[in-house]
Amino acid sequence: MPTPSRYWREIPQRYRMEAGKCKACGFVAFPPRVVCPACGAREFVPAKLADGGKILTYTIIRVPPRPFEDQAPYAVGIAELDDGVKLTAQVVDCDFADLKVGLRVRLEFRKLSEEGEAGIIYYGYKFVPE
Repeated sequence: MPTPSRYWREIPQRYRMEAGKCKACGFVAFPPRVVCPACGAREFVPAKLADGGKILTYTIIRVPPRPFEDQAPYAVGIAELDDGVKLTAQVVDCDFADLKVGLRVRLEFRKLSEEGEAGIIYYGYKFVPE
């Protein structure tokens, strides 16, 4: 049985930014689902997430959880991608004064954190202003 960190690393959608697209109605689900919430169908095909979108809302984290203390303050936003998928992620490479609802962002694959003495590195997606 894989360790929890190995299991986390083997989730394909996390590293390939892969969603499931319903064969019946075209709904894009991220993470992929078994049943389409739009039409109830059960057949999906893999689909790459759109890499651009716009910020719907955001907040500045000034008192973070312990694993992220060294990154504070940082911004977290919810963005709607061009394919309709809504994601939550850290917003990076942007002054807080420049953050606003409607800001165009692109989805990038970046380092999220490191863990333990072995230095296991976790990767995922972040939003970067276009």
